[in-house]
Amino acid sequence: MEIVLALIIVAALAWFVARPLLPAGREVATEDPRIADLEARKEAKYREIRDAELDREQGKLSPKDWARVDAELRREAIEILKELDRVRAERKGGSQGE
Repeated sequence: MEIVLALIIVAALAWFVARPLLPAGREVATEDPRIADLEARKEAKYREIRDAELDREQGKLSPKDWARVDAELRREAIEILKELDRVRAERKGGSQGE
């Protein structure tokens, strides 16, 4: 089990280090600090969801506790995504001179 966790950590670090080197397939979010912050919060929330799922699989969370934690984390993730969409829409509207 420790090996799996170590592999996940190594893969996440490799992705984090290689990400700036990959070709940009979409608009760079770091131009607006609000978007960069929301993207970071989104990724952190996704990690929390994956960690909770791993805890459930390892028996560290009961099904009842996992359901409660998972629902809360997903609710928070949805709020972040809505805010991210709102900020992006504001930015897009502002850049078009509206």
